[in-house]
Order: sequence, then structure tokens, then C-alpha cells
Amino acid sequence: MCHPKAVARLVVFDMDGVLADIQSSWVHVHKYFGVNNDHSLYAYLKGEIDDLEFIRRDIGLWRMTEPEVTEDRIREILSDVPIMPGARRAIRELKRMRIGTAIVSAGIDLLAERISKELGVDAQLANGLVTDEAGRLSGEGILRVKLMDKGDAVTEMVNTMRVHTKDVVAVGNSRYDVSMFRRAGEGIAFRPSDDYVRTSAQVVVQQKDLSMILQFIRA
Repeated sequence: MCHPKAVARLVVFDMDGVLADIQSSWVHVHKYFGVNNDHSLYAYLKGEIDDLEFIRRDIGLWRMTEPEVTEDRIREILSDVPIMPGARRAIRELKRMRIGTAIVSAGIDLLAERISKELGVDAQLANGLVTDEAGRLSGEGILRVKLMDKGDAVTEMVNTMRVHTKDVVAVGNSRYDVSMFRRAGEGIAFRPSDDYVRTSAQVVVQQKDLSMILQFIRA
């Protein structure tokens, strides 16, 4: 059965695993430094630490390996993150239809800024790194998007872009994106990580080609 196209004025994308062809921008940096944040992730999922402490611990892992690490260094590490196949076409076609585009991600804003610039995405919300006057990471983070409640960030983006919730399509791939689907008129699960994500969205795209979402969206 053919799913009817959703009328959209704004498409909100998760970044990691959707616009960026990586599992996580944080994990991408961890792998570069040869560190692992499983212990912090476990503590976070159990509710023992909050989002900001989770970010602090991740940054702390990098600083243990490279104490003088700078924001530019992190930007450089993220510079080789590949764009998801079909993402350029998806954004280009949405722009042609005069549909707004935005990134809402609990990932690193340095990558969100790069992808926004490369693809021409209209707006982005992601988490940041605090630096000192020399550009070195201070160890503190800037929390803009809560991993477990990205829906709040979607609502913030909806208000900023001055659109109605019913005219928003949210595109995500993981269980952390389900709250985005719930704050949008329609949710698209792109290569969903599990059945929970799959069944929480109105539309599922299984192919590794982000432009496939276009067949479900109209202006």
C-alpha cells in the first residue's frame, strides 16, 4: 500500500546515522583517541548522570589522552566524517520545494555546522564544547539537545522557524529519535536501528539512500 505524502514546511533531521554516515560523532572522536565511553553511557542510561555530566566525561576522555586538545583539533578529526548517500539530493530537492531544513542532534555542533554549510541546511541545534581563550577545551560542554528528549529541541526549532507542528516531518534512525517523531506531524525512520524505532514512525526507509524520503514528502 502506497503511503500518502506528508505536507511539510520543515524537515528536521537527526545527524548521526542520518545526514552523517557514522554511528555517533562523539564515538568517532573517541575512536580517534582510542578511548571508550561505555561506562558513562551505562551510567547515563541508568539515570545516574545527566546529559551535561555525560558530555563532561566524554570531553574528559579526550583531555586525558591529549591535555592541550583544542576545538580546532576536534573539528579536524570530524572533517573526514562522510555525508550519508542521498543526503545532498534530499536537501537540494527540499530547498527546491521551498521546504525548510534543520538538524536536531545530541552530537557535536562542530560537525552539525560543517554539514549545514556543506549541504545548505537552514538551521541546526547540537551540543557544544567550551574553550578557553587559547581555543583549548575547558572540559565543560554546552547542552542544547538532550539525548533522551530530543523532542524539546524539535519544539524549539519549530518555534524558531515559525511553522506548525503538523507541518513538520522528523527523520531519525535510533530510539533517541522517537521523541522527535512524537513532536512532528510525521516521523520517518531511516534505516531504523530496531523494531521500536520502526514501529514508532509513520514511514520506514530501509535503503541506504536518504533521498528515498522525498517520495513521502510534498510542499
